[in-house]
Amino acid sequence: MYAILDIETTGGKYNEEGITEIAIYKFDGHKIVDQFSSLVNPERSIQPFVVNLTGINNDMLRNAPKFYEVAKRIIEITADCVLVAHNAKFDNRILTTEFDRLGYNFDLKTLCTVELAKKLIPDLPSYSLGKLVRTLGIPLSDRHRAQGDAKATVTLFKLLLSKDTSKEIIQSLVRKDPKRQLEPKLLDIIATAPSETGVYYMHREDGKIIYIGKSKNIKKRLTQHFTNDNRKSKRIQLEVTAVTYEETGNDLIAQLKESDEIKCNKPLFNRALSKTIFTHQLTSFIDEAGYMQLKIEKADGRKQAITTFGNYQQAKSSLFKITEEFHLCQKLTGLSETKNACFLHSIKECHGACINEEAPDDYNIRVRQFLDKYSYENQHMLIIDKGRGVDERSVILIENGQYKGFGFYNLNFQINNIEVLKTIISPMQNNRDAQHIIQNYLRKNKVLKTVHLTTDNVDSRN
Repeated sequence: MYAILDIETTGGKYNEEGITEIAIYKFDGHKIVDQFSSLVNPERSIQPFVVNLTGINNDMLRNAPKFYEVAKRIIEITADCVLVAHNAKFDNRILTTEFDRLGYNFDLKTLCTVELAKKLIPDLPSYSLGKLVRTLGIPLSDRHRAQGDAKATVTLFKLLLSKDTSKEIIQSLVRKDPKRQLEPKLLDIIATAPSETGVYYMHREDGKIIYIGKSKNIKKRLTQHFTNDNRKSKRIQLEVTAVTYEETGNDLIAQLKESDEIKCNKPLFNRALSKTIFTHQLTSFIDEAGYMQLKIEKADGRKQAITTFGNYQQAKSSLFKITEEFHLCQKLTGLSETKNACFLHSIKECHGACINEEAPDDYNIRVRQFLDKYSYENQHMLIIDKGRGVDERSVILIENGQYKGFGFYNLNFQINNIEVLKTIISPMQNNRDAQHIIQNYLRKNKVLKTVHLTTDNVDSRN
């Protein structure tokens, strides 16, 4: 049984393409016995040249199903089939990459009708699908659309089967995607890895950790490590003999754990990641008129930072959002160098601190509201989020503005005393990288809740 398919994509960088349309015909060697086709929302923009080529644009895909919504149907229709496509290496790579993102090992034998045609019908001027089917008199409608190209490939494949009377050529051309041609030890490592969020540790034969990483899908990330052909990946593939892992339940703890353990273990292949992960910071000062001003600066450990950023553009973008959210003044947040009223004042979003129309005490109230929300300086708090199972939660302890560590607790366990809480916390280093990870995560993501601590108990705030 054969699954003959065609895929249209967004275009873009290698292994970053997304599927925009897919068509599959299940073919028993004589007739089509099942079929499936659908537009797919790739959750990314389509390259302009692809729009011109296929006619598929972003508006057409806005309400289309995402890949995970059609994945089950693809698995069903291709089960126990040989995958057939024109340039099968490309289609199979795209498809396996999408399934890798879901943590599913999609692994079918493949046949390429380009290679088959070159063997069975040699010396043609071109083996592109359009020119090949035209030469062979095969009808082709909707060129560069998945259903039209896949249907033409069915007819082409049927013709090629009839020409292969000995069947030896087809058998010799059946192959797995080179992406899957891994050493048995690497395949075994991938097979036993979970498709969960956590931190993983690559070990050399003597047990020494040579690389530490984190991922929202450990199996997928290991697959990328072991199929990548850059210099670093190849060295890792040669040296790794085992991978251990720890699930964390959420990405925040995975990031904190990865950062801390890279610093402690200094693995051979983590040299770049052991450096500081932020370049800019946000500070505050009170000007001569009594207004609290905010300022983006290059990271400087000698100064107290409100929060930190991975790069200047991230800092500037975040500060624009903060300024708008708290109705601050662009002039006093360093986003406008005007000597007069700032732009937000002209649209009544700034209350006039830029031209001394708003009293400093009134303006500073909103600045402090921002500080209370985004900075945990001098705060006692817990950050509670998903755990490693449905009956578990994770907890991060911040004490007097210092990151103390993280732990996990069962939902049946009541955290109502700071000393009891400390017994389940794994102590971690409080450094600026950890503070950056926490602040950056809280700016971009929602956690289940934060809990502000008193001396002996807690008051929760969602």
